[in-house]
Amino acid sequence: MSLTITVTLRETSEKIEGLLNTASRPVKPYLPAVSRFLVVATFMEDALRILYQWSTQVSYLQKARHFPGWSAHVFLGVNALAMMVASLCIITKRQVGVSVAALSAVMVLQTVGYGLLFNFYFFLRNLSVAGGLLLSVSESLLRVRRANSASALFGLPQLNESERHKYFQLAGRILLVLLFLGFVVNGEWTLTRVVVCIVGLVACGMVAVGFRAKWSASLLVTVLCVMNVLVNNWWTLNYASARRDFLKYDFFQTLSIMGGLLLLISIGPGGLSYDEKKKEF
Repeated sequence: MSLTITVTLRETSEKIEGLLNTASRPVKPYLPAVSRFLVVATFMEDALRILYQWSTQVSYLQKARHFPGWSAHVFLGVNALAMMVASLCIITKRQVGVSVAALSAVMVLQTVGYGLLFNFYFFLRNLSVAGGLLLSVSESLLRVRRANSASALFGLPQLNESERHKYFQLAGRILLVLLFLGFVVNGEWTLTRVVVCIVGLVACGMVAVGFRAKWSASLLVTVLCVMNVLVNNWWTLNYASARRDFLKYDFFQTLSIMGGLLLLISIGPGGLSYDEKKKEF
């Protein structure tokens, strides 16, 4: 009985994945570019926010965080410039590794600078965003490896590129799903929330181990898209509302996490996953 159920589930999941592959074929060539843009969306929005709220940000850092003198201006300027330049580099596929390192450093600086070091929900969301950044590095390494393989066909010298992308993909998959842990521990419990948590956690587990990773990542993108529009609807609030900025920040962070999941759909779960190991047998 259990064997029959297992076989049925496997066949069903294979059919669903086949349908998803067929449906996504027209947009597949554009998926990596869209994914990279979404991964850095939160950084670009944050850089623009710093620029048009400069005086407010400086005042907060000086009064609430006790930044001395011009240090608040320097802090904001460095963060805004690093986020904008590094984001554009990732979108255009230039110096991706260095750009990801710069954005990771910005996240650490902002966490300390704004006093959010012990905010657990913020911490988990940032880790999920970092997962998308790691998948960007993995995609970049895969491009280099494919270019080297093409060079080898013509007898050209190959770059000595290791299989590091597999470890970036593994770390990226695990970090991406941490967002749902934050969702589980944050907010009021309702029937809808319970259902979303159960479905989301199952899909998260599948993504983490790389089991039907593209199918489960597609499910998570769908769930996040609906949640983002319903929960983080910042456009419905008045410009003077303080809550508008918080919802807007959460909205773009969720977009970046969705970008990471779309990258996972584009490049696959990597060698350190159940899906890839299964192909070896």
